Amino acid sequence: MKRAPRISPTARPALLGAVALLALTSVSVATADDRRGSHAAGTTRTVTTRTAHASPARPGDRVGTLFVADGAGGPVGGHFCTASVVHSPRGDLVVTAAHCVSDDDLDLVYAPGYRDGRAPYGMWEVTRRFLADGWTEDEDEDSDLAFFTVADRDGRRLEDVVGANRFTTGTDTGATAVTVTGYPESGEAPITCTSRPAVHSATQQRIACPAFTSGTSGSPWVNGDDQVVGVLGGHERGGATADISYSVVLGGKAEALYREATAGS
Repeated sequence: MKRAPRISPTARPALLGAVALLALTSVSVATADDRRGSHAAGTTRTVTTRTAHASPARPGDRVGTLFVADGAGGPVGGHFCTASVVHSPRGDLVVTAAHCVSDDDLDLVYAPGYRDGRAPYGMWEVTRRFLADGWTEDEDEDSDLAFFTVADRDGRRLEDVVGANRFTTGTDTGATAVTVTGYPESGEAPITCTSRPAVHSATQQRIACPAFTSGTSGSPWVNGDDQVVGVLGGHERGGATADISYSVVLGGKAEALYREATAGS
């Protein structure tokens, strides 16, 4: 369970207290380009953001990381979990692991292309979340997949700013090598690994990649055709060791959830 990004009941009040503290400062985080947040409870750091017009985006910038929102469109606390933009009719859809976004008590923001304390395309407010019943009812590991939508920024849609991969179901596990990109909580830049997935079970696939530690849940598995054919999560919430990671096999249930999310967006 190395990648479980849950905020514990004891940690949540500390985060909410940090939000309140930020709201009382004399600096307006609602209008500042340098968003203030805390890398850990009780400490602060600066995340530099740009407007949604930053360009040109690279394919890797479709992958980003999640932060708890500070109530003014910026982050509080360190980043946790990984997510990536996938194509949708409205251009506002992001995929991740269900265990990353299942806590409705926490408002979230998404930072595509985040690196070294910079959010080059801004922080995008998470508006709606889509999780399968299998996860919301009993946290079934075969349902550890989720989508969320984000609000437009500066009149532009997320997909128009950074592009999107295509969420693809029904691909045979290991048909091709994939590139996995994720954000370890211990670092400020993404890591990548290219390898060929293998069958773990009828509903789970696995991949051997080093150093995919806490924070990499939700990392997309992208093949050479820019298709997301896996999302790090599932068995053991993504894996109990740093070198073996898992994903739900993207089949009929994943397709149904994607249809629900695109209809909702």
